[in-house]
Amino acid sequence: MFTKRVLAQLSRALFISGLSLTVISGTAYCQEIRVTLLGTGNPPPVMNRFGPSILVEAADKKFLFDAGRGAIQRLAQIKVRWQDVDGVFFTHLHSDHVVGFPDVWLTGWLVGAGRNRPLEVWGPPGTGNMMSHLVQAFEFDIRFRISDDKARPEGAVINAHEINPGVAFEQNGLKITAIKVDHAPVEPAYGYRIDYEGRSVVLSGDTRISENLVRAAQGVDLLVHEVASPETFQRAGVNPERAKSVVAHHVTPEQAGEVFERTKPRLALYSHIVLPTATADDLVPPTRKTYGGPLEVGEDLMVIEVGKDVIVRRPSLPKQ
Repeated sequence: MFTKRVLAQLSRALFISGLSLTVISGTAYCQEIRVTLLGTGNPPPVMNRFGPSILVEAADKKFLFDAGRGAIQRLAQIKVRWQDVDGVFFTHLHSDHVVGFPDVWLTGWLVGAGRNRPLEVWGPPGTGNMMSHLVQAFEFDIRFRISDDKARPEGAVINAHEINPGVAFEQNGLKITAIKVDHAPVEPAYGYRIDYEGRSVVLSGDTRISENLVRAAQGVDLLVHEVASPETFQRAGVNPERAKSVVAHHVTPEQAGEVFERTKPRLALYSHIVLPTATADDLVPPTRKTYGGPLEVGEDLMVIEVGKDVIVRRPSLPKQ
């Protein structure tokens, strides 16, 4: 156990080494679920916010939730072996959430020790069709990697599971539940709740205000929610009608604040930040109009450790 004094010393040391740390609630360190934001962005190709992807580690399992642009590069940065990823959960099949998947699948099979087992994939209806066509699209590469590079054939196999709302995975005390959210006309779209050892994390996926999500996230330890900032569209000179249409598929900071106020998580955190140029000044003040609790703006490679304490570790990425 760490005392407050030790935690303070650790926080100072991390800040000096390029990290900063926030501890929410309690004084003892006890990790149960570890969440790493691999990518906090969306379709625009920027270097500081890669495509949406979140790594969740619990019960000796490592799962990706979405696999946007650069997911495997981020795994390499945090020194998680891609062959150790136990599976991928898709919230929905928009390109920015899946475009990094072929890289995770094929590079994770081919490079280094390589994956020597099928890759498990869960997602909404349509996931199986996408996976089977990816195998077809890369048939040439797969065939020659097996014959020439002697890659293990089983590592190229994708086991696709099309799921409905409800429990999608349960093993060794770890439970992952799919939550139908409102990203119409994209339907179905899911958020996910992860439960382990009395700790809980909810990932919103892409959604408007969703009553299903509000019910599922009541009193959760960590709520990771998407957000769209109208001001960023104005600054970028986006056509007002186009901007209005995009924002209408998501939540504004004020609306997200309403969700946080109703669910009262131990920590609320923004990811999938639209547009990726949004700053804390764009997001935090309007959120505070409706919510006064613990709040963080996510960054790529931010780590949240959910145990007795909720500990946030911020990376110091090189300036672009």
